[in-house]
Amino acid sequence: MKNILLTLLILACTQLHAQTPCNNGMAGPYPCDGIDLQSHISLSEMNAGSGNDSWGWTDPQDGTEYALMGLDNGTAFIDISDPINPIYLGKLPTHTSSSSWRDIKVYNNYAFVVSEASGHGMQVFDLTRLRNVTSPPVTFTEDAHYDGFGNAHNLVINEDSGYAYGVGTGTFNGGPHFVNIQDPLNPVGEGGYSNDYYSHDAQVVIYNGPDTDYTGREIYVGSNENEIVIVDITDKANPQSISTISYSNVSYTHQGWFTEDERYFIAGDEIDEIDYGFNTRTLIFDLNDLDNPQLHFEYSGPTSATDHNGYVLGQKFYLANYRAGLRIIDISDIAGENFVEEAFFDTYPSNDNASTSSVWNVYPYFASGNIVMSDISEGFFLVKSSIADNEDPVAVCQNITVSLNPDETTVVDPALVDGGSSDNSGFFTLSLSQNEFNCTHIGENTVTLTVTDPSGNTDTCTAIITIEDNTAPAITCTADTTVEYDSGANFYTLPDYEAEGLVLTIDNCTQTPTVTQTPAPGTQLTEGTYTISFEAEDASGNTGNCSFQLTVMEELAINDISFENSIKIFPVPASDKVTVTSENTTIELIEVYDILGKKVYTEKNINAMAKSINISSFSKGMYFITINKRATKKIVKK
Repeated sequence: MKNILLTLLILACTQLHAQTPCNNGMAGPYPCDGIDLQSHISLSEMNAGSGNDSWGWTDPQDGTEYALMGLDNGTAFIDISDPINPIYLGKLPTHTSSSSWRDIKVYNNYAFVVSEASGHGMQVFDLTRLRNVTSPPVTFTEDAHYDGFGNAHNLVINEDSGYAYGVGTGTFNGGPHFVNIQDPLNPVGEGGYSNDYYSHDAQVVIYNGPDTDYTGREIYVGSNENEIVIVDITDKANPQSISTISYSNVSYTHQGWFTEDERYFIAGDEIDEIDYGFNTRTLIFDLNDLDNPQLHFEYSGPTSATDHNGYVLGQKFYLANYRAGLRIIDISDIAGENFVEEAFFDTYPSNDNASTSSVWNVYPYFASGNIVMSDISEGFFLVKSSIADNEDPVAVCQNITVSLNPDETTVVDPALVDGGSSDNSGFFTLSLSQNEFNCTHIGENTVTLTVTDPSGNTDTCTAIITIEDNTAPAITCTADTTVEYDSGANFYTLPDYEAEGLVLTIDNCTQTPTVTQTPAPGTQLTEGTYTISFEAEDASGNTGNCSFQLTVMEELAINDISFENSIKIFPVPASDKVTVTSENTTIELIEVYDILGKKVYTEKNINAMAKSINISSFSKGMYFITINKRATKKIVKK
């Protein structure tokens, strides 16, 4: 039967660009169950001889989804925003030569690419460049390159720590090669781990599973050809082995993935079906105790095809099963040792034999539900589950507190209110009944969070968003000021500067903040220099402050003016001393102030018409000399 289907496949089409529903077990020439074919791009359209790995990127700016597919001669980038009519945007050529092996991962809007090609190293590509492709396909160039290793079989990235791990390289006995990619365009090698030898593939997480001994640690789980290794790599300079896992009928320990609760690790042995003749075997390990992991059970698939890469999303396991295509397995009863295959899509209709050909990888992590399949000989496939989902998501809310921006508003991301919502598909979107707030909403606000899964099922919960105003009022004081009072009054009465418009306030939420002046308006000040301070307080208790210097002087009478004019000071400027002379009045008191108003010199009971002052110890600058508290002159120390 499969030979007939293969003939139909060749005759019918080599390139499919229209949606083909799965009807009666077939989507066009492809066997299927519960999965529709969205579109297909052949290797010839991408000018390549073979395909390999695949991954995905969603543009955070507008939500556009892009597929990334490894080819023998480079990396292809495909816009799948219209999944029925995907656009092949172009290719990043291999750094050196062609290779059957290429691996791609994504971090912080950059793609990182390694290959088994000699001297290839790690390419870095800025994915935001895909936004601006106007005449596809184009040939891209890499934005950065890491040459700390040459060939690498695979690449692992922990997006939570910002580290990439080259595995199967010529360094560290083939163990993980640590690369800091927190600055993506400047990757930095930070050593590696060589004790457990060659790693074929791995997963690295900031651990949050059931073994609290390792909570918050960066844990490496490597598929190392003949065993699984668990290593604490938190300290890159001193990684620590935790445990190793062995199992029966080992042929080639290939790849694995944690369940989302990090209790179980689902692994595949790539060659065991070929060596031992049983159906597709998936191994499930219980990692409740990382120091003592146990084989939980083995799942046997419905065909004899070889398994390759598998990934967990929600309660589903998405397996690239070579000649048996993509298999979607319900793992919701993993604790009860029960896996159930619920859907498949087969790109190799002729047979399901154990062989390392056809589907290399699948990528199930797009919010749209579209799934990428990369086929070694047939190219790029985009598929989507058509199984009816009637199960509602579970909405979980948490109360939050948010501060207004200085412009009086704030927009709340629904993810902040999400307290752990979930859906059986692994995907859901969040929306709030109200997410924009301003000054009128200060205090508690009850909102509704709606959780929607890809099938349109919804669940809701309520939360309290407390809006706070933490922006202090802006207050502006008048400039430093000098005032005089009538010599007959003996004091200066301090005015209300805010009322006179000389102190201005503005606040994001309170129209008229309360202003406190110190000293208070009406205070009587004698001659001297004073700091006048102001505090503005808004309705939320936030305060802003300003101050200015007020110099109060007695207004000179006619006799004072005559005295002022009779005073002479020389030399100006001076370096060692100045002489003060008075033509008509005895000098009794001399005081010298620096430019900040600090008194630096005083001499009393002089009783002379002239007096010399030693200023040699003064710092260079301007000073004011006051004689008998009635005349003030300027001097300069040079």
